[in-house]
Amino acid sequence: MPQPSDCRKFLMLPAVQPGADVSPAALLRALVALADEILALRSNPFPIHRRSAREAIRQVGAILEFLADVRGRGSALPASAAVGFSELHVALQKLRHLLRDCARPGARLWVLMRSELVSNEFQVLVRSISTALDVLPLASIDAAPEIKELVRLVREQAWRATVGTEPADAMAMRSMWSILGQFKNGIAPNRIDLRWILDHLRIRNWNDCSEEIAFLEELFLASLDDGDEEEEAALLGSLMAFMVYCRVVLFDAVEDEKSSEKQPKAGARAVSHVNLDHLRCPISLELMTDPVTIATGQTYDRASISKWLKSGCLTCPVTGEKLANDSLVPNSAIRNLMEQFCHEAKVPIPEPNGKPKRDLTRTATPLSAAAAGATRMAAAFLVHKLAVGTNQEKNKAAHEIRKLSKSNIFNRACLVEAGSVPWLLYHFSSSDPWIQDNAVAALMNLSKHPSGRKAIVEAGGLGLVVGVIRVALRVEAQQNAAAVLFYLSSDEVYRTEIGRMAEAIPTLVELLREGTYRGRKNAIVTLYGLLQCPDNLRKILAAGAIPALTSILSSDRADLVNDAVAVLAKIAEGHDGTTAILKSSAVPHLVAFLRSSTSRSGRENCVSALLSLCNNGGMKVVSLLEQMPVLMPSLYSLVTEGSPQAGKKARSLLNHIHHLHDQEDLAMMGLVDLQ
Repeated sequence: MPQPSDCRKFLMLPAVQPGADVSPAALLRALVALADEILALRSNPFPIHRRSAREAIRQVGAILEFLADVRGRGSALPASAAVGFSELHVALQKLRHLLRDCARPGARLWVLMRSELVSNEFQVLVRSISTALDVLPLASIDAAPEIKELVRLVREQAWRATVGTEPADAMAMRSMWSILGQFKNGIAPNRIDLRWILDHLRIRNWNDCSEEIAFLEELFLASLDDGDEEEEAALLGSLMAFMVYCRVVLFDAVEDEKSSEKQPKAGARAVSHVNLDHLRCPISLELMTDPVTIATGQTYDRASISKWLKSGCLTCPVTGEKLANDSLVPNSAIRNLMEQFCHEAKVPIPEPNGKPKRDLTRTATPLSAAAAGATRMAAAFLVHKLAVGTNQEKNKAAHEIRKLSKSNIFNRACLVEAGSVPWLLYHFSSSDPWIQDNAVAALMNLSKHPSGRKAIVEAGGLGLVVGVIRVALRVEAQQNAAAVLFYLSSDEVYRTEIGRMAEAIPTLVELLREGTYRGRKNAIVTLYGLLQCPDNLRKILAAGAIPALTSILSSDRADLVNDAVAVLAKIAEGHDGTTAILKSSAVPHLVAFLRSSTSRSGRENCVSALLSLCNNGGMKVVSLLEQMPVLMPSLYSLVTEGSPQAGKKARSLLNHIHHLHDQEDLAMMGLVDLQ
């Protein structure tokens, strides 16, 4: 029997109406399976609407006894039973959705604040169950008398039942509105009140808070895509800020942080025993970026299987079995293995197809006055802990700043305004590697904001950032410190300041030579930013950047090679840069790259570099290129298949070479002297 898609909006209760030609026996089988699914939910705690959920599950349990008894007897069912079974099937589908939503981890606060809607849905569904049972022709159905009496009792109780928001839930909701009002007015709420609400919701620790925040953020992003009312988005923003404030203020430690750092090592050992074919989608044969499992238990990439299903194919591509439903369940185990494999193989982790990148500009302003107040108070609390807390508190504060500033522009502004930058810089010299790592990562996020970059420079932080690149306690801190310089180099004034520091550019070039993949990546893009200031070119050449970049051209990391080519193209624009490149072995590598690369931007940067070398180096460079036969086909390919800009540069380079040929022909005739 067809099932509704699992991709539904939270607290929306879609259902599929069984067709008129579905037999009562088929409906009976479907109802038994559906009731079993609902009863499986009874182990959930249901912190909100507990009484309504328990009562609904109890009623379904009684109905299942009736259905199982009827099926067990095997007697023929009257055709008139189809109407009641169909109505019951629709009601149970909706009830299953509602119970799953009420039991969903991370959704407790939102369910509380939507109590009126949830109560109304329970009321409607309970009445729907009563109506469905009322139209069942019990007298014509073969079942034990006591079972039939149980059905009549459930029907009467369901009809008389009055479902409403439970008193404790209503009190918690009123307390929430009161606290949001305090945030709006800049008043810090009483911690006892915060604790009472969290206890009522059974939110016990840091991880529970994070789970709630993640769910609310997911709902918020969905509301933006759906064009929902601003009022709902504002409430979601207020609730997210409330949970952030609770996580920051009420919990002393971040759970499982150090243990999580150790997990990749164990996982890496597991990856070595995994057959790579198991990580490929059976349809596309590519690594699965968003693996999902279908009803047969087979796993596919979401984009591929979704296309398969939308084309009307309702069978499993591997087994050929007909699908009981079209639900797609995320397979986090395969996703984790795929990420670990990419980490081991040192290849970029591909992003799931079809998932648009989040538009951070939407986070530039707070969603509500309550959200703004809560965020500012949380920021002030964290800065205080950075300044006077214990080492554990300082580490947690730095970690919280790191998380809050990762993908929210308003959070970054609040944290900078609260004075976090000087204290984060202070902890760059911490002897605790975790504090240093979190402080550097937090500052990297803040350096993405103009006020953050200004605060770093005004606090004299450039030297500290360069120092961490040189002597970080953990390699992650070194990589993130290089990223701080990259964001600073986006500003014309700051890239000049960085260039004036004696150790800055040599440190970046050393990281380019000896760093990890991510360290080298950050060093390359930072050097590119610094090259926007002409005064930095001489210092970059003196530090030995050309040999380091040339060595990367032989790397098997395509993105690193593309970035190195872009930097060489920028260097080649000047006469000093051209001279330095020609003294190295870079030119043959550039020609080889132009022939083998499939990157449009990489090939354009490469032909730019070669053209600059010719323009600045004269006929000797053209003569050198003319002796490389693999170059000409690559240039003709760019002329016909490349972008307009790349084609124009390729034609210019071809003209240089053709001009050299003409000069050589004239020289052979004694008409010109190539010397």
